[in-house]
Amino acid sequence: MASSSSSPLIITIIIFFLAVFTLFGHKALTFRYPFDPIDILPILPKQLSWPILNSLNSPVDLLPTFVGSASYGNNSLDWKGACFYENTAWLEFNNKSGSEFGGGTIHIKVNNPHSWTCMDLYVFATPYRFTWDYYFLSREHTLEIKEWEGKAEYEYVKEKGVSIFLMQAGMIGTLQALWDVFPLFTNTGWGENANIAFLKKHMQASFEQRPQPWVTNVTTDEIHSGDFLAISKIRGRWGGFETLEKWVTGAYAGHTAVCLRDSEGKLWVAESGHENEEGVDIIAVLPWEEWWEYELTKDDSNPHIALLPLHPNVRAKFNNTAAWEYALSMANQTYGYHNMIFSWIDTIDKNYPPPLDAHLVASVMTVWNHIQPSYAANLWNEALNKRLGTEGLELPDILVETEKRGMSFDQLLTIPEQDGWVYSDGKSTSCVAFILEMYKEAGLFDPIASSIEVTEFTIKDAYILNFFETDSSRLPSWCNAADVVQLPYCQIRGKYRMELPGYNTMEPYPHMNERCPSLPPNYKRTKGC
Repeated sequence: MASSSSSPLIITIIIFFLAVFTLFGHKALTFRYPFDPIDILPILPKQLSWPILNSLNSPVDLLPTFVGSASYGNNSLDWKGACFYENTAWLEFNNKSGSEFGGGTIHIKVNNPHSWTCMDLYVFATPYRFTWDYYFLSREHTLEIKEWEGKAEYEYVKEKGVSIFLMQAGMIGTLQALWDVFPLFTNTGWGENANIAFLKKHMQASFEQRPQPWVTNVTTDEIHSGDFLAISKIRGRWGGFETLEKWVTGAYAGHTAVCLRDSEGKLWVAESGHENEEGVDIIAVLPWEEWWEYELTKDDSNPHIALLPLHPNVRAKFNNTAAWEYALSMANQTYGYHNMIFSWIDTIDKNYPPPLDAHLVASVMTVWNHIQPSYAANLWNEALNKRLGTEGLELPDILVETEKRGMSFDQLLTIPEQDGWVYSDGKSTSCVAFILEMYKEAGLFDPIASSIEVTEFTIKDAYILNFFETDSSRLPSWCNAADVVQLPYCQIRGKYRMELPGYNTMEPYPHMNERCPSLPPNYKRTKGC
Protein backbone atom coordinates (compact mmCIF):
# COMPACT_ATOMS: atom_id res chain seq x y z
CA MET A 1 0.00 0.00 0.00
CA ALA A 2 1.10 3.56 -0.33
CA SER A 3 1.59 3.86 3.37
CA SER A 4 3.75 1.78 5.65
CA SER A 5 2.15 -1.41 6.92
CA SER A 6 2.58 -3.28 10.13
CA SER A 7 5.47 -5.43 9.06
CA PRO A 8 7.41 -2.47 7.71
CA LEU A 9 6.84 -0.65 10.98
CA ILE A 10 8.01 -3.62 12.99
CA ILE A 11 11.15 -4.13 10.97
CA THR A 12 11.95 -0.44 10.63
CA ILE A 13 11.73 0.09 14.40
CA ILE A 14 13.99 -2.86 15.05
CA ILE A 15 16.46 -1.70 12.39
CA PHE A 16 16.62 1.72 14.01
CA PHE A 17 17.31 0.44 17.49
CA LEU A 18 19.76 -2.21 16.43
CA ALA A 19 21.64 0.28 14.31
CA VAL A 20 22.01 2.57 17.31
CA PHE A 21 22.78 -0.23 19.72
CA THR A 22 25.20 -2.02 17.45
CA LEU A 23 27.05 0.88 15.94
CA PHE A 24 27.18 3.21 18.93
CA GLY A 25 27.22 0.81 21.88
CA HIS A 26 29.65 1.96 24.56
CA LYS A 27 30.76 -1.42 25.91
CA ALA A 28 34.31 -2.48 25.10
CA LEU A 29 34.98 -6.00 23.84
CA THR A 30 37.99 -8.19 24.45
CA PHE A 31 38.70 -10.81 21.78
CA ARG A 32 40.12 -14.24 22.45
CA TYR A 33 41.04 -17.29 20.44
CA PRO A 34 40.43 -19.82 18.95
CA PHE A 35 37.79 -18.26 16.70
CA ASP A 36 34.96 -19.25 14.41
CA PRO A 37 35.76 -18.22 10.79
CA ILE A 38 32.25 -16.74 10.43
CA ASP A 39 33.02 -14.28 13.23
CA ILE A 40 35.88 -12.68 11.29
CA LEU A 41 34.40 -12.71 7.78
CA PRO A 42 33.58 -8.97 7.81
CA ILE A 43 37.26 -8.03 8.19
CA LEU A 44 38.25 -10.03 5.12
CA PRO A 45 38.28 -8.43 1.65
CA LYS A 46 34.73 -7.56 0.64
CA GLN A 47 34.84 -9.61 -2.56
CA LEU A 48 35.49 -12.68 -0.41
CA SER A 49 33.48 -12.01 2.74
CA TRP A 50 30.17 -10.53 1.50
CA PRO A 51 29.19 -13.42 -0.82
CA ILE A 52 29.68 -15.85 2.06
CA LEU A 53 27.75 -13.70 4.53
CA ASN A 54 24.99 -13.17 1.99
CA SER A 55 24.53 -16.93 1.79
CA LEU A 56 24.31 -17.21 5.59
CA ASN A 57 22.19 -14.21 6.57
CA SER A 58 19.36 -12.11 5.23
CA PRO A 59 17.34 -9.06 6.28
CA VAL A 60 15.03 -11.44 8.12
CA ASP A 61 17.88 -12.07 10.57
CA LEU A 62 17.22 -8.62 12.01
CA LEU A 63 14.08 -9.93 13.69
CA PRO A 64 14.39 -11.15 17.28
CA THR A 65 13.14 -14.57 18.35
CA PHE A 66 11.08 -14.85 21.54
CA VAL A 67 12.81 -17.34 23.85
CA GLY A 68 10.56 -16.93 26.89
CA SER A 69 10.05 -14.84 30.02
CA ALA A 70 12.34 -14.44 33.00
CA SER A 71 10.00 -15.09 35.92
CA TYR A 72 9.97 -14.62 39.66
CA GLY A 73 10.10 -17.62 41.98
CA ASN A 74 11.51 -21.07 41.47
CA ASN A 75 10.88 -21.19 37.73
CA SER A 76 13.94 -20.56 35.56
CA LEU A 77 13.97 -20.21 31.79
CA ASP A 78 16.34 -22.38 29.71
CA TRP A 79 17.10 -22.03 26.00
CA LYS A 80 19.73 -22.45 23.29
CA GLY A 81 21.23 -19.23 21.95
CA ALA A 82 22.92 -18.37 18.68
CA CYS A 83 26.35 -18.23 20.36
CA PHE A 84 25.89 -19.78 23.79
CA TYR A 85 24.12 -23.11 23.64
CA GLU A 86 23.26 -23.33 27.35
CA ASN A 87 21.40 -20.38 28.85
CA THR A 88 19.33 -19.85 31.98
CA ALA A 89 17.47 -16.78 33.22
CA TRP A 90 15.44 -15.93 36.31
CA LEU A 91 14.06 -12.80 37.92
CA GLU A 92 14.66 -11.48 41.44
CA PHE A 93 12.63 -8.65 42.95
CA ASN A 94 14.44 -6.11 45.15
CA ASN A 95 14.04 -2.60 46.48
CA LYS A 96 17.45 -1.04 46.09
CA SER A 97 15.76 2.22 45.08
CA GLY A 98 13.66 2.43 48.23
CA SER A 99 10.58 3.17 46.09
CA GLU A 100 7.04 1.95 46.69
CA PHE A 101 7.26 -1.07 44.37
CA GLY A 102 11.03 -1.43 44.08
CA GLY A 103 12.79 -2.90 41.07
CA GLY A 104 14.36 -6.16 40.01
CA THR A 105 17.39 -8.02 38.74
CA ILE A 106 17.35 -10.35 35.75
CA HIS A 107 20.00 -13.04 36.12
CA ILE A 108 21.28 -14.52 32.84
CA LYS A 109 23.73 -17.41 32.99
CA VAL A 110 25.34 -18.20 29.62
CA ASN A 111 27.58 -21.18 28.87
CA ASN A 112 28.96 -23.44 26.13
CA PRO A 113 29.70 -20.98 23.28
CA HIS A 114 30.19 -22.42 19.82
CA SER A 115 33.34 -20.31 19.49
CA TRP A 116 35.42 -17.95 21.61
CA THR A 117 34.69 -14.91 19.46
CA CYS A 118 30.91 -15.11 19.20
CA MET A 119 28.38 -13.22 21.29
CA ASP A 120 24.61 -13.19 21.85
CA LEU A 121 22.51 -10.04 21.57
CA TYR A 122 19.20 -9.78 23.48
CA VAL A 123 16.24 -7.42 23.82
CA PHE A 124 14.26 -7.36 27.11
CA ALA A 125 10.73 -5.97 27.23
CA THR A 126 7.60 -5.48 29.30
CA PRO A 127 4.56 -3.41 28.24
CA TYR A 128 6.20 -0.51 30.09
CA ARG A 129 9.85 -0.63 29.01
CA PHE A 130 12.44 -2.15 26.75
CA THR A 131 16.22 -2.48 26.99
CA TRP A 132 19.00 -4.57 25.50
CA ASP A 133 22.28 -6.25 26.35
CA TYR A 134 24.83 -8.61 24.81
CA TYR A 135 27.00 -11.34 26.31
CA PHE A 136 30.50 -12.35 25.34
CA LEU A 137 31.80 -14.28 28.36
CA SER A 138 30.62 -17.60 29.82
CA ARG A 139 29.38 -16.64 33.28
CA GLU A 140 26.38 -15.27 35.13
CA HIS A 141 25.37 -11.75 34.05
CA THR A 142 22.81 -9.41 35.58
CA LEU A 143 20.52 -6.77 34.16
CA GLU A 144 19.32 -4.26 36.75
CA ILE A 145 15.89 -2.64 36.62
CA LYS A 146 16.17 0.08 39.19
CA GLU A 147 12.49 0.83 39.60
CA TRP A 148 9.22 -0.52 38.18
CA GLU A 149 6.91 1.95 36.44
CA GLY A 150 4.38 1.89 39.27
CA LYS A 151 2.02 -0.80 40.46
CA ALA A 152 0.85 -1.80 36.98
CA GLU A 153 4.30 -2.91 35.78
CA TYR A 154 5.08 -4.50 39.14
CA GLU A 155 1.92 -6.61 38.99
CA TYR A 156 2.47 -7.47 35.33
CA VAL A 157 6.05 -8.65 35.86
CA LYS A 158 5.09 -10.57 38.99
CA GLU A 159 2.48 -12.43 36.94
CA LYS A 160 4.09 -12.64 33.49
CA GLY A 161 7.79 -11.92 33.89
CA VAL A 162 10.08 -10.01 31.50
CA SER A 163 10.05 -11.10 27.85
CA ILE A 164 13.44 -12.02 26.36
CA PHE A 165 14.19 -11.90 22.63
CA LEU A 166 17.31 -13.32 20.98
CA MET A 167 18.86 -11.71 17.92
CA GLN A 168 19.23 -15.04 16.15
CA ALA A 169 22.00 -13.86 13.84
CA GLY A 170 24.22 -12.56 16.64
CA MET A 171 26.22 -9.33 16.39
CA ILE A 172 27.95 -10.06 13.07
CA GLY A 173 24.79 -11.44 11.50
CA THR A 174 22.84 -8.39 12.64
CA LEU A 175 25.39 -6.06 11.06
CA GLN A 176 25.17 -8.02 7.82
CA ALA A 177 21.36 -8.02 7.96
CA LEU A 178 21.45 -4.24 8.42
CA TRP A 179 23.64 -4.01 5.36
CA ASP A 180 21.11 -6.10 3.44
CA VAL A 181 17.93 -4.37 4.59
CA PHE A 182 18.89 -0.70 4.25
CA PRO A 183 19.14 -0.92 0.42
CA LEU A 184 15.46 -1.91 0.29
CA PHE A 185 14.61 1.70 1.15
CA THR A 186 17.16 3.47 -1.03
CA ASN A 187 16.14 5.16 -4.26
CA THR A 188 18.94 3.61 -6.30
CA GLY A 189 19.51 0.75 -8.70
CA TRP A 190 21.18 -1.02 -5.78
CA GLY A 191 17.98 -0.61 -3.76
CA GLU A 192 15.79 -1.85 -6.62
CA ASN A 193 17.96 -4.94 -7.04
CA ALA A 194 17.79 -5.54 -3.29
CA ASN A 195 13.99 -5.49 -3.33
CA ILE A 196 13.87 -7.85 -6.29
CA ALA A 197 16.35 -10.22 -4.64
CA PHE A 198 14.37 -10.21 -1.38
CA LEU A 199 11.08 -11.04 -3.14
CA LYS A 200 12.72 -13.75 -5.23
CA LYS A 201 14.24 -15.34 -2.15
CA HIS A 202 11.34 -15.09 0.28
CA MET A 203 8.30 -15.23 -2.03
CA GLN A 204 9.73 -17.10 -5.04
CA ALA A 205 8.74 -14.20 -7.29
CA SER A 206 9.98 -14.44 -10.91
CA PHE A 207 10.56 -10.86 -12.17
CA GLU A 208 10.71 -11.88 -15.81
CA GLN A 209 11.60 -8.95 -18.05
CA ARG A 210 9.00 -7.76 -20.55
CA PRO A 211 9.82 -6.66 -24.09
CA GLN A 212 9.80 -2.91 -24.64
CA PRO A 213 7.99 -0.57 -24.61
CA TRP A 214 7.44 -0.85 -20.87
CA VAL A 215 4.68 1.80 -20.91
CA THR A 216 1.42 1.14 -22.75
CA ASN A 217 -0.14 3.76 -24.96
CA VAL A 218 -3.43 3.72 -23.07
CA THR A 219 -6.62 5.03 -24.63
CA THR A 220 -9.08 5.65 -21.85
CA ASP A 221 -12.30 4.94 -23.76
CA GLU A 222 -11.87 1.23 -22.93
CA ILE A 223 -11.52 1.80 -19.17
CA HIS A 224 -14.70 1.65 -17.08
CA SER A 225 -15.96 2.50 -13.61
CA GLY A 226 -14.87 -0.09 -11.07
CA ASP A 227 -11.80 -1.26 -12.98
CA PHE A 228 -9.09 -2.06 -10.46
CA LEU A 229 -5.49 -0.80 -10.54
CA ALA A 230 -2.85 -3.04 -8.91
CA ILE A 231 0.45 -1.28 -8.28
CA SER A 232 3.82 -2.70 -7.24
CA LYS A 233 6.67 -0.37 -6.25
CA ILE A 234 10.19 -1.76 -6.09
CA ARG A 235 12.41 1.21 -5.33
CA GLY A 236 12.85 3.90 -2.67
CA ARG A 237 11.08 4.13 0.68
CA TRP A 238 7.72 2.91 -0.64
CA GLY A 239 9.45 0.12 -2.52
CA GLY A 240 11.06 -1.07 0.71
CA PHE A 241 7.83 -0.80 2.71
CA GLU A 242 5.85 -2.63 0.03
CA THR A 243 8.45 -5.39 -0.23
CA LEU A 244 8.06 -6.16 3.46
CA GLU A 245 4.28 -5.86 3.26
CA LYS A 246 4.21 -8.33 0.38
CA TRP A 247 6.35 -10.74 2.38
CA VAL A 248 4.02 -10.86 5.39
CA THR A 249 0.71 -10.87 3.47
CA GLY A 250 1.53 -12.86 0.33
CA ALA A 251 0.33 -10.09 -1.98
CA TYR A 252 2.28 -9.54 -5.20
CA ALA A 253 1.18 -5.89 -5.32
CA GLY A 254 1.67 -3.26 -2.65
CA HIS A 255 -0.80 -0.51 -3.52
CA THR A 256 -4.15 -0.14 -5.28
CA ALA A 257 -6.47 2.41 -6.85
CA VAL A 258 -9.78 2.29 -8.73
CA CYS A 259 -11.21 3.93 -11.85
CA LEU A 260 -14.46 5.92 -11.93
CA ARG A 261 -16.34 7.68 -14.73
CA ASP A 262 -18.55 10.64 -13.93
CA SER A 263 -21.92 11.44 -15.47
CA GLU A 264 -20.18 13.26 -18.35
CA GLY A 265 -17.93 10.29 -19.15
CA LYS A 266 -14.73 11.79 -17.70
CA LEU A 267 -12.35 9.21 -16.21
CA TRP A 268 -11.06 9.61 -12.66
CA VAL A 269 -8.86 7.60 -10.29
CA ALA A 270 -9.85 7.22 -6.62
CA GLU A 271 -7.02 6.32 -4.27
CA SER A 272 -6.43 5.96 -0.54
CA GLY A 273 -2.80 6.83 0.10
CA HIS A 274 -2.29 9.83 -2.16
CA GLU A 275 0.29 12.20 -0.71
CA ASN A 276 -1.01 15.77 -0.66
CA GLU A 277 1.04 18.98 -0.75
CA GLU A 278 1.52 18.87 3.04
CA GLY A 279 2.99 15.37 2.81
CA VAL A 280 -0.06 13.73 4.40
CA ASP A 281 -1.45 10.52 2.91
CA ILE A 282 -5.13 11.07 2.17
CA ILE A 283 -7.99 9.70 0.11
CA ALA A 284 -8.14 11.56 -3.20
CA VAL A 285 -10.15 11.49 -6.43
CA LEU A 286 -7.98 12.68 -9.33
CA PRO A 287 -8.50 13.09 -13.07
CA TRP A 288 -6.98 10.13 -14.91
CA GLU A 289 -4.61 12.41 -16.83
CA GLU A 290 -3.18 13.89 -13.63
CA TRP A 291 -2.83 10.50 -11.95
CA TRP A 292 -1.24 8.81 -14.99
CA GLU A 293 1.14 11.71 -15.62
CA TYR A 294 2.38 11.46 -12.03
CA GLU A 295 2.96 7.72 -12.35
CA LEU A 296 4.87 8.19 -15.60
CA THR A 297 7.02 11.19 -14.71
CA LYS A 298 7.12 11.86 -10.95
CA ASP A 299 6.80 8.56 -9.10
CA ASP A 300 10.41 7.58 -8.42
CA SER A 301 9.53 4.17 -6.92
CA ASN A 302 9.53 2.52 -10.40
CA PRO A 303 5.86 1.54 -10.14
CA HIS A 304 4.62 -1.47 -12.06
CA ILE A 305 0.91 -1.06 -12.80
CA ALA A 306 -1.77 -3.46 -14.01
CA LEU A 307 -5.36 -2.65 -14.94
CA LEU A 308 -7.82 -5.36 -13.86
CA PRO A 309 -11.06 -4.79 -15.82
CA LEU A 310 -14.30 -5.92 -14.22
CA HIS A 311 -16.19 -8.78 -15.86
CA PRO A 312 -19.18 -7.50 -17.90
CA ASN A 313 -21.64 -9.27 -15.60
CA VAL A 314 -20.02 -7.69 -12.55
CA ARG A 315 -19.86 -4.31 -14.25
CA ALA A 316 -23.59 -4.54 -14.92
CA LYS A 317 -24.15 -4.80 -11.15
CA PHE A 318 -21.83 -1.88 -10.35
CA ASN A 319 -23.91 1.05 -9.04
CA ASN A 320 -21.84 3.98 -10.28
CA THR A 321 -23.92 6.56 -8.40
CA ALA A 322 -23.42 4.78 -5.09
CA ALA A 323 -19.72 4.37 -5.82
CA TRP A 324 -19.30 8.08 -6.44
CA GLU A 325 -21.26 8.98 -3.33
CA TYR A 326 -18.97 6.80 -1.25
CA ALA A 327 -15.78 8.12 -2.88
CA LEU A 328 -16.77 11.76 -2.35
CA SER A 329 -17.83 11.10 1.25
CA MET A 330 -14.32 9.77 1.96
CA ALA A 331 -12.36 12.33 -0.07
CA ASN A 332 -9.64 14.18 1.88
CA GLN A 333 -9.88 11.85 4.87
CA THR A 334 -6.61 10.43 6.10
CA TYR A 335 -5.26 7.06 5.05
CA GLY A 336 -6.42 4.12 7.17
CA TYR A 337 -3.53 3.71 9.57
CA HIS A 338 -5.70 2.51 12.45
CA ASN A 339 -6.50 -0.91 11.14
CA MET A 340 -3.86 -1.67 8.53
CA ILE A 341 -2.13 -4.46 10.49
CA PHE A 342 -5.37 -6.28 11.22
CA SER A 343 -6.05 -7.28 7.61
CA TRP A 344 -2.80 -9.24 7.87
CA ILE A 345 -3.19 -10.87 11.31
CA ASP A 346 -6.06 -13.38 11.29
CA THR A 347 -4.65 -16.29 13.31
CA ILE A 348 -2.64 -16.83 16.47
CA ASP A 349 0.41 -18.32 14.77
CA LYS A 350 -0.18 -18.79 11.03
CA ASN A 351 0.39 -15.22 9.77
CA TYR A 352 3.87 -14.51 11.10
CA PRO A 353 6.80 -15.39 8.84
CA PRO A 354 9.52 -16.76 11.15
CA PRO A 355 10.83 -15.33 13.38
CA LEU A 356 7.91 -12.90 13.70
CA ASP A 357 5.30 -13.73 16.33
CA ALA A 358 2.75 -12.01 18.56
CA HIS A 359 5.33 -11.57 21.32
CA LEU A 360 7.50 -9.55 18.95
CA VAL A 361 4.52 -7.49 17.78
CA ALA A 362 3.63 -6.67 21.38
CA SER A 363 7.19 -5.73 22.25
CA VAL A 364 7.63 -3.52 19.19
CA MET A 365 4.33 -1.83 20.04
CA THR A 366 5.80 -1.23 23.49
CA VAL A 367 8.91 0.34 21.97
CA TRP A 368 6.86 2.51 19.63
CA ASN A 369 4.57 3.50 22.48
CA HIS A 370 7.58 4.98 24.28
CA ILE A 371 9.02 6.72 21.22
CA GLN A 372 5.88 8.17 19.64
CA PRO A 373 2.84 7.72 21.90
CA SER A 374 0.60 9.83 19.66
CA TYR A 375 1.47 7.68 16.64
CA ALA A 376 0.88 4.53 18.70
CA ALA A 377 -2.69 5.68 19.29
CA ASN A 378 -3.07 6.14 15.53
CA LEU A 379 -1.49 2.86 14.55
CA TRP A 380 -3.09 0.39 16.94
CA ASN A 381 -4.27 1.68 20.33
CA GLU A 382 -7.69 2.81 19.08
CA ALA A 383 -8.15 -0.42 17.13
CA LEU A 384 -7.23 -2.53 20.16
CA ASN A 385 -9.67 -0.53 22.29
CA LYS A 386 -12.37 -1.25 19.72
CA ARG A 387 -11.69 -4.97 20.10
CA LEU A 388 -12.03 -4.74 23.87
CA GLY A 389 -15.03 -2.43 23.80
CA THR A 390 -13.06 0.15 25.80
CA GLU A 391 -12.04 3.75 25.16
CA GLY A 392 -8.84 5.65 25.76
CA LEU A 393 -6.71 2.82 27.18
CA GLU A 394 -2.99 3.11 26.48
CA LEU A 395 -1.05 0.02 25.42
CA PRO A 396 0.04 -1.09 28.93
CA ASP A 397 -3.55 -0.82 30.16
CA ILE A 398 -4.77 -2.68 27.07
CA LEU A 399 -2.43 -5.58 27.84
CA VAL A 400 -3.52 -5.66 31.48
CA GLU A 401 -7.21 -5.54 30.50
CA THR A 402 -6.66 -8.36 28.00
CA GLU A 403 -5.14 -10.53 30.73
CA LYS A 404 -8.01 -9.73 33.09
CA ARG A 405 -10.44 -11.12 30.54
CA GLY A 406 -8.55 -14.37 30.29
CA MET A 407 -7.43 -13.59 26.76
CA SER A 408 -3.91 -13.63 25.34
CA PHE A 409 -2.57 -10.72 23.31
CA ASP A 410 -2.24 -12.89 20.21
CA GLN A 411 -5.95 -13.71 20.52
CA LEU A 412 -6.80 -10.01 20.79
CA LEU A 413 -4.95 -9.30 17.54
CA THR A 414 -7.05 -11.85 15.67
CA ILE A 415 -10.45 -10.30 16.47
CA PRO A 416 -11.80 -9.21 13.06
CA GLU A 417 -12.02 -5.54 12.19
CA GLN A 418 -15.55 -4.19 11.66
CA ASP A 419 -16.23 -1.95 8.67
CA GLY A 420 -18.66 0.10 10.75
CA TRP A 421 -16.12 1.13 13.38
CA VAL A 422 -15.56 4.89 13.44
CA TYR A 423 -12.25 6.16 14.77
CA SER A 424 -11.37 9.57 16.18
CA ASP A 425 -10.70 10.89 12.67
CA GLY A 426 -13.48 9.00 10.90
CA LYS A 427 -13.69 5.63 9.19
CA SER A 428 -10.31 4.02 8.58
CA THR A 429 -9.64 2.51 5.17
CA SER A 430 -6.35 1.40 3.67
CA CYS A 431 -5.87 1.56 -0.08
CA VAL A 432 -7.55 -1.79 -0.74
CA ALA A 433 -10.23 -1.45 1.96
CA PHE A 434 -11.28 1.85 0.36
CA ILE A 435 -11.83 0.14 -3.00
CA LEU A 436 -13.61 -2.88 -1.58
CA GLU A 437 -15.86 -0.69 0.56
CA MET A 438 -16.73 1.13 -2.66
CA TYR A 439 -17.48 -2.23 -4.30
CA LYS A 440 -19.64 -3.06 -1.29
CA GLU A 441 -21.57 0.20 -1.60
CA ALA A 442 -21.88 -0.36 -5.36
CA GLY A 443 -23.54 -3.74 -4.84
CA LEU A 444 -20.79 -6.15 -5.90
CA PHE A 445 -20.94 -8.15 -2.66
CA ASP A 446 -24.73 -8.46 -2.67
CA PRO A 447 -26.55 -10.40 -1.29
CA ILE A 448 -23.91 -11.20 1.38
CA ALA A 449 -22.57 -7.66 1.87
CA SER A 450 -23.69 -7.50 5.50
CA SER A 451 -21.45 -10.47 6.33
CA ILE A 452 -18.34 -9.12 4.57
CA GLU A 453 -15.78 -7.01 6.46
CA VAL A 454 -13.59 -5.55 3.74
CA THR A 455 -11.13 -4.11 6.26
CA GLU A 456 -10.07 -7.75 6.79
CA PHE A 457 -8.95 -8.05 3.13
CA THR A 458 -5.33 -7.77 2.00
CA ILE A 459 -4.44 -6.73 -1.54
CA LYS A 460 -4.08 -10.39 -2.47
CA ASP A 461 -7.56 -11.07 -1.07
CA ALA A 462 -8.88 -8.39 -3.42
CA TYR A 463 -7.30 -9.49 -6.69
CA ILE A 464 -8.24 -13.17 -6.20
CA LEU A 465 -11.96 -12.23 -6.09
CA ASN A 466 -13.75 -13.53 -9.20
CA PHE A 467 -14.89 -10.05 -10.16
CA PHE A 468 -12.65 -9.61 -13.18
CA GLU A 469 -12.63 -10.30 -16.90
CA THR A 470 -12.19 -13.97 -17.89
CA ASP A 471 -12.25 -13.63 -21.70
CA SER A 472 -9.03 -12.18 -23.11
CA SER A 473 -10.82 -11.24 -26.34
CA ARG A 474 -12.81 -8.66 -24.37
CA LEU A 475 -9.73 -6.96 -22.88
CA PRO A 476 -8.86 -3.49 -24.27
CA SER A 477 -7.24 -3.56 -27.71
CA TRP A 478 -4.00 -2.11 -26.35
CA CYS A 479 -3.81 -4.64 -23.50
CA ASN A 480 -0.42 -6.39 -23.44
CA ALA A 481 -0.04 -5.58 -27.13
CA ALA A 482 3.77 -5.63 -27.05
CA ASP A 483 4.17 -8.63 -24.72
CA VAL A 484 4.83 -12.17 -25.89
CA VAL A 485 2.94 -13.46 -22.83
CA GLN A 486 -0.79 -12.77 -22.77
CA LEU A 487 -1.66 -12.00 -19.18
CA PRO A 488 -5.32 -12.22 -18.07
CA TYR A 489 -5.11 -8.53 -17.08
CA CYS A 490 -3.51 -5.45 -18.65
CA GLN A 491 -0.06 -4.47 -17.46
CA ILE A 492 0.33 -0.84 -18.48
CA ARG A 493 3.66 0.07 -16.89
CA GLY A 494 6.80 -1.72 -15.76
CA LYS A 495 9.97 -3.47 -16.88
CA TYR A 496 9.08 -6.76 -15.18
CA ARG A 497 6.01 -8.88 -15.79
CA MET A 498 3.57 -8.57 -12.88
CA GLU A 499 2.45 -11.80 -11.20
CA LEU A 500 -0.86 -12.08 -9.36
CA PRO A 501 -1.09 -15.71 -8.15
CA GLY A 502 -4.67 -16.88 -7.67
CA TYR A 503 -6.02 -14.01 -9.76
CA ASN A 504 -9.80 -13.99 -10.31
CA THR A 505 -10.48 -17.39 -8.72
CA MET A 506 -12.34 -16.79 -5.43
CA GLU A 507 -16.11 -16.62 -5.10
CA PRO A 508 -17.07 -14.27 -2.23
CA TYR A 509 -18.56 -15.96 0.83
CA PRO A 510 -19.73 -14.75 4.26
CA HIS A 511 -16.99 -13.78 6.73
CA MET A 512 -14.26 -14.47 4.21
CA ASN A 513 -10.67 -13.57 5.08
CA GLU A 514 -11.32 -13.36 8.81
CA ARG A 515 -9.35 -16.50 9.78
CA CYS A 516 -6.84 -17.04 6.98
CA PRO A 517 -3.22 -18.21 7.33
CA SER A 518 -0.56 -16.50 5.20
CA LEU A 519 2.83 -18.14 5.63
CA PRO A 520 5.55 -17.85 2.97
CA PRO A 521 6.57 -19.01 0.50
CA ASN A 522 3.30 -20.60 -0.65
CA TYR A 523 0.78 -18.55 1.40
CA LYS A 524 -1.77 -21.37 1.33
CA ARG A 525 -5.20 -20.44 2.65
CA THR A 526 -7.52 -22.92 4.31
CA LYS A 527 -10.95 -23.60 2.87
CA GLY A 528 -13.61 -21.20 4.09
CA CYS A 529 -11.17 -19.09 6.14
